[in-house]
Amino acid sequence: MRLPSPILPGTLATISMLLSGSLLLSGSVPPSGPAAAGTAPDGDAVVATADGPVRGTVTADHRMFQGVPYAAPPIGELRLRSPEPTEPWTGVRDATRPGPICTQSYSYPPGSPPVVAGAEDCLYLNVHVPRGVAGPMPVLVFLHGGNSGAGSRYDPRPVTGAGGVVVVTVNYRLGALGFLRHGSLDDPYAGNFALADQQAALRWVRTNIGAFGGDPRNVTLWGESYGGFGVCAQLASPAARGLFDRAIVQSAPCGNDLVTRAEADRRGDRAVGALGCADAADVAACLRQVPAERVATLPNTPTHQREIAASMPWFYTVGTPPLPRQPLDAARTGRVHAVPLIHGGTRDEMRGVVATLLDIAETPLTGQRYRRVVHDLYGREAGRILARYPEHRYATPSLALATLQTDEGRMVGTCAQLSYSEAHRRLAPVYAYEFAEDSGRSVGDLPLGASHGDDIPYFFDSFPQPQSVPQSAAQPRSTSGTESRPAPGPAGREELATALVERWTGFARTGRPASDWPPYRAGTALSLSGGRITPVDVDRAHRCGFWHTVPAR
Repeated sequence: MRLPSPILPGTLATISMLLSGSLLLSGSVPPSGPAAAGTAPDGDAVVATADGPVRGTVTADHRMFQGVPYAAPPIGELRLRSPEPTEPWTGVRDATRPGPICTQSYSYPPGSPPVVAGAEDCLYLNVHVPRGVAGPMPVLVFLHGGNSGAGSRYDPRPVTGAGGVVVVTVNYRLGALGFLRHGSLDDPYAGNFALADQQAALRWVRTNIGAFGGDPRNVTLWGESYGGFGVCAQLASPAARGLFDRAIVQSAPCGNDLVTRAEADRRGDRAVGALGCADAADVAACLRQVPAERVATLPNTPTHQREIAASMPWFYTVGTPPLPRQPLDAARTGRVHAVPLIHGGTRDEMRGVVATLLDIAETPLTGQRYRRVVHDLYGREAGRILARYPEHRYATPSLALATLQTDEGRMVGTCAQLSYSEAHRRLAPVYAYEFAEDSGRSVGDLPLGASHGDDIPYFFDSFPQPQSVPQSAAQPRSTSGTESRPAPGPAGREELATALVERWTGFARTGRPASDWPPYRAGTALSLSGGRITPVDVDRAHRCGFWHTVPAR
């Protein structure tokens, strides 16, 4: 197994891209390197789906079917509507190239002009199947991170090959095209078109995955960062009942609130005004006629570290028919899907976010500025927070701020994970973890530790970037998904990659990741690093007892 590099973690700008964590990875061109190498004619290259036959790529050890449509293109009159079934075909459809990435924009560094990429005709998925494995195989459906990105950027062959499982990666609508809500839209999924896309993909998997050798009765929904919040939402969505059997959430605390319907309506009103549709005789028709590039460039990126998850500009909307309750409330009242769950994150989630949003590389945080930021963030609670996190206890004020925000976890981090794990474990087993492998990187005076997105390269290689997406600072290394994992690095990383894949695929196979990983209880998680895999009291280590007394912002 090739080893992951300690790439620079995502940021809130990228948590919006990922969340925007890689917050993650982003779509891609056909694999011109390892995916195409060694291809050979094989009868396994053609599979009959319910919509028509597809021809994929066959290598010595894998079969890959890319760019398979799971719904009709959401264009024209189908924009800002729930996905419709795809049109069947009769000939053999080429599935050797990924479909277009969904229309998206991003700005990196923050404040730079937005870059627009992708197309509205983007509801495609990719099926990765190991050869030589007796079926039916467990299936993992992966939801990529970022409010930009694509499932086709993630190469899951390290997982499929080592774990003997099928992995499906999914494109779903992003930004305003995926989350816009407005009174002119009569679709019950208004505010949650991305949620509807994910459910359509899951229905496609239940119907078709058996033809690829997967087990349609054993499907694990797996997401990280923005995609992880999608899994949280699906757990609480009545419409997702029966669509998956287990769930994995990485770096997306399900204890955090999603956007309320009232707030989504306010954002929708602002968006309609910005697009020049507020005074149209038919607002919905106007919204469907505006160029997709304009819709995609509506504000999409948090610009301040004070943001909490629900402040993401485009996000899952609660109080709607497909998502009536916040995930934490749904779990506490027994209204979530009671499936086994892996739920956790990285030990130092917010370090990369703080480093980027406060430009730590150019302007190290002074003690005075640290105290001012904490007062800006927490108001009347700032005094007792500073008493718990005084700057003199940390190597730098930057580290103090990143530590307290990681502990709090109201964007990403630890304590909001634990509140949800405590509720869900009363309904089904929860396996809590903390990825603790230090990346060895620093930005300015802030060591990044095990920051947001640092775990993703242990599971995925990355396909090449398409030429249509500029290779510039607009796509930071930590979130672009454009780099393959390099050959051997520091001792212990190969063993850690193996251990992670074994546990994730073991969970997909049986509902229990490993014999050394007991179900969650009393604030304890399994710490995962190359040097040691052992239980750790994350509740105590991250001062969650204190943070549970701090009122929500």
